[in-house]
Amino acid sequence: MEPVRPEFVPDPSLSREEMETLQRDIAATAIFEDTLETDPTAASFDDPPVVAGVDQGFRGDDATSAVVVMQGGEVIERASATRETRIPYIPGLLSFREGGAILAAFEVLEHEPDVVLVDGSGRIHFREAGLATHIGVTLDTPTVGVAKSLLCGRPRESLDDPLPEGTRVAIEANGNVTAPDGTVIGYAVQTRQYDSGNRHINPLYVSPGHRVGVETAADIVEQYTTDYKLPEPTRLADSYAAEVVRSGE
Repeated sequence: MEPVRPEFVPDPSLSREEMETLQRDIAATAIFEDTLETDPTAASFDDPPVVAGVDQGFRGDDATSAVVVMQGGEVIERASATRETRIPYIPGLLSFREGGAILAAFEVLEHEPDVVLVDGSGRIHFREAGLATHIGVTLDTPTVGVAKSLLCGRPRESLDDPLPEGTRVAIEANGNVTAPDGTVIGYAVQTRQYDSGNRHINPLYVSPGHRVGVETAADIVEQYTTDYKLPEPTRLADSYAAEVVRSGE
């Protein structure tokens, strides 16, 4: 898969101001509504959708991006690419650190996914252009952000106490987000929870990246979560990234 909008390819040599301006342009281009050609949450399929998960691993200054592609519950392709991280981690500018490796992995991918689940934020972002949005708009492919921590926004209900499995709590835009105040930009999704009260699992923070609506983004993550907290495509991508890093490929 090649970039459809090469002007949005992340360039780590830009100044912080230029990066933030580019993110605003990406957010203005992004579609936070459903334009999916295939419904990845349907109960049954004659032709199951192709769903990819993306995650990163690190060794020194190198980032390894891993893409795992699934269809009908089976892995049909894996791809990876390693690129040097030329800037440190800066909250809100993750795509300029890791985006090059992700796009390089997609360049060698043979299958074109119907939707991509990215380990990172989508619209839950200061400028509504997190990693999932940046990659989704650049490739013009449907993407969903699946983050383990909340970057910004305001939960509609308290997240201090453990949430029952299956709970969704809306994340609204506030003064830290460019979207109008109160806009639902994602959900805290409790995909799994322990039965015992002695320990608990934190929710995932799910948001639309591109060409996916906020409700559908949460539906997709729940649909592809099996026995673990993470949806299966990103869980397997995490494992594959670690495997590639260990092997030194």
